[in-house]
Amino acid sequence: MRIAFLYTIFIILLSSCGNEGVVYFISTDIDKMLGEQVKEQINNNPEQFNILDEDDNPKAYNRLNHIKNEILESGKVIHRNDFSWELKIINDTSMLNAFCVPGGYIYVYSGLIKYLDSEDQLAGVMGHEIAHADLRHSTRQLIQSYGLSMAIKFIFGYDGGGLLGIATNLVGLKFSRSHEIEADKQSVIYLYNTEYDARGVKGYFEKLNQQKNNTQVIEFLSTHPEPENRIQKIDDEFKLLGAKEGKKFNKEYDELKKSLN
Repeated sequence: MRIAFLYTIFIILLSSCGNEGVVYFISTDIDKMLGEQVKEQINNNPEQFNILDEDDNPKAYNRLNHIKNEILESGKVIHRNDFSWELKIINDTSMLNAFCVPGGYIYVYSGLIKYLDSEDQLAGVMGHEIAHADLRHSTRQLIQSYGLSMAIKFIFGYDGGGLLGIATNLVGLKFSRSHEIEADKQSVIYLYNTEYDARGVKGYFEKLNQQKNNTQVIEFLSTHPEPENRIQKIDDEFKLLGAKEGKKFNKEYDELKKSLN
């Protein structure tokens, strides 16, 4: 009787939090489990995800891991010590993208690296993707998609198999506009405490805006919210923090791009 009563109270509490608020009651072990499943699927699909070997590309991996570590040591990454934060480069010059799945597994396409102009832009994009995992956007979105009853099953461990099954949907997951804007702002917050210019992700969006007739850009924008309003919000966050300018590291970035040729 007592267990049933507590269970009822728990459901009422979760309901009062709203679907997004439920995630704060769910262990980050869920994120790590989902991320491990996605990592396994990517490793088992080399035709779609051609991962560059670290031993064959030491300069590229060293520089990207340097960027990643700058972000992680900013003091602003909530789950700095909870997730793995592994980084891999996918060799695909047609993709101007990067993604980070639950648990902190980061994937950057070679096409994005070659497309961007400076290292602060790449740091901005990586900060944005890290924010999606750090703010648990995938987990929050899955709860919204599957509903409160499924969230309760996750919390009490009733449906581990079902949880593993939905990991397939996490690669290329389309985030809500609010989550994208939240990740943009968090990227600025991360980078503000690093050596990089905190507006790096803004430079990425500006470049996309200037090349809207580019076939690759058209394909990217078809699955992402328009960047115009996001650019203004990035500027607003930067000014709110104090508008401290950082570095772009153009020379280092040119060397990084050459190392992938």
